[in-house]
Amino acid sequence: MANEGNPARVQVIHAEVGPREAHQLNRWLEQIVARRGSDLVLVPEAPACVRVEGELLTLDSRPLTGEEIEAAVLPALAPHAREEYQRSRIADSSYRIEGMGRFRINLHHERGRCAATVRALPSRVPLLPELRLPPQVAALAHIRRGLVIIGGATGSGKTTTLAGLVNEINQREARHIVTIEDPIEYEHAHNHSVIEQVEIGIDARDFPTALRAALRQAPDVIVVGEMRDPETARIALSAAETGHLVFTTLHTTDAASTVSRIADSFPQERQHTVRAEMAMALAAMLTQTLIPRRSGGRIPAAELLMVGYGARQHIRKNALQHLHQEITITRKDRSRSKNPWPSS
Repeated sequence: MANEGNPARVQVIHAEVGPREAHQLNRWLEQIVARRGSDLVLVPEAPACVRVEGELLTLDSRPLTGEEIEAAVLPALAPHAREEYQRSRIADSSYRIEGMGRFRINLHHERGRCAATVRALPSRVPLLPELRLPPQVAALAHIRRGLVIIGGATGSGKTTTLAGLVNEINQREARHIVTIEDPIEYEHAHNHSVIEQVEIGIDARDFPTALRAALRQAPDVIVVGEMRDPETARIALSAAETGHLVFTTLHTTDAASTVSRIADSFPQERQHTVRAEMAMALAAMLTQTLIPRRSGGRIPAAELLMVGYGARQHIRKNALQHLHQEITITRKDRSRSKNPWPSS
């Protein structure tokens, strides 16, 4: 799982930081790779920091300015991301360093100054058993149609779980899989399945455009990296209702908040209809978080609801407070409450 999340005490590690120019970014990223960290955090008036196993460690450098951060990071953005940054002062981009790896850059502003966060992307797609998720989660890779939503906070491992599920299908079945991501985090090789990976900003303008196009490409499985807006949600629901298997992620904490988050994004007069569509389209909802282990590192705690008749009725009637009860009722269908697996 990705090593991001819980803020922790700040320690100091020593590194030769060197002058502030475009190549400085690569030097900082070497520190992430060397320490097996997850993120580089660059904020004005603070030294460069790297997150390792949830702890924020400061590089031995003087505080940065916004101008220095922009000079180091802006040249690494893809051309479309640079244009977006000039327009809106915020942009995401993937970045590759030969011999070192791939990274996801978010360049943004805070208090009128440039800041950035850079995530180290894994070099290989994870196997589902390696993620230490509950064994019931593997059932999601066997669903034939419907909408599967993976919820959780930033840094809870949603994208990693999604990649593990795609890999599980890829190792077992001959299916056409289309992923839509911003940016691409895990690069899948064709195995039993054929996988197309569409990157927003490079291969398509935005999620709705890419999703509409994907529906014309005869996919069996569609992966939407994040359900960011009502239009994406509308198309994803329609795709799930018409026989596709659709995976997506959402920033939510449990099944009830997952449903309400989607419905509430629509105008009030549309919300009843959207809940009815969700009741028909949803196949499963998984929410997860990462918690510290006594032996070190972090382990996922997950809640899984396999959506059946009872859950559909509760969603349709907006009686979402009963969804947690459905998890208990449908344990035989591989639902489970949010507890670490295995406990340690």
